[in-house]
Amino acid sequence: MRRLPGVLIVEDEPAIAELISVNLRHNGFRPIWAMDSATAQAELDAVLPDVILLDWMLPGESGLTLARRWRGRPRTKAIPIIMLTARGDEVDRVAGLDAGADDYIAKPFSTKELLARIRAVLRRRAPERDEGLVVLGELSLDAATYRVVFQDQMLKLGPTEFKLLHYLMTHAERVHSRSQLLDKVWGDHVFIEERTVDVHVKRLREALGVAAQMIETVRGAGYRLTVAAALAKPA
Repeated sequence: MRRLPGVLIVEDEPAIAELISVNLRHNGFRPIWAMDSATAQAELDAVLPDVILLDWMLPGESGLTLARRWRGRPRTKAIPIIMLTARGDEVDRVAGLDAGADDYIAKPFSTKELLARIRAVLRRRAPERDEGLVVLGELSLDAATYRVVFQDQMLKLGPTEFKLLHYLMTHAERVHSRSQLLDKVWGDHVFIEERTVDVHVKRLREALGVAAQMIETVRGAGYRLTVAAALAKPA
């Protein structure tokens, strides 16, 4: 099942929050509502959303204070933040952006504009593929051209298997737990089971063919990619 992007709506006016939530659901998003800073922090502590819609004027701590705090913490610093506010003056927009917001939209706003802003920050957040060639033994991965070659044979990998192999190759000879791979390959904002890692490792091995021997299962610890296995000669 396709995972819906999560949007944390930090808004103290129920009518506005409900209107945003309904439109997000109808357009393929998963809204989560928090009416104050304490509730918002609790939601972030549980599961990281893909985007935060943050109202400027909140009871207790303001949206500006929250934006600065979340930008200053390693776990939340990369989450896109869109400020929602009735303040439309340039000085206020600048203050919101300086506090760490990625975008700023003044009330009242149209649903189409809000959705466009959300999609835009999500596109900007998507990491660019690392450029360059990684080579281990006879296995090579070119991140720029999205090609994987083993013993001069081109291999076909799905996008998730490609990301998984790229991470393992750039961190070769180390043992990585399933939870570490989830964080590094999928991102800690994605809520999926550790069993998913096993499924994709199985698919990666199938795609690698003979080169699959380079991926070792370390019982009770996780997985390791090593060139030693590929170099080992059969008895």
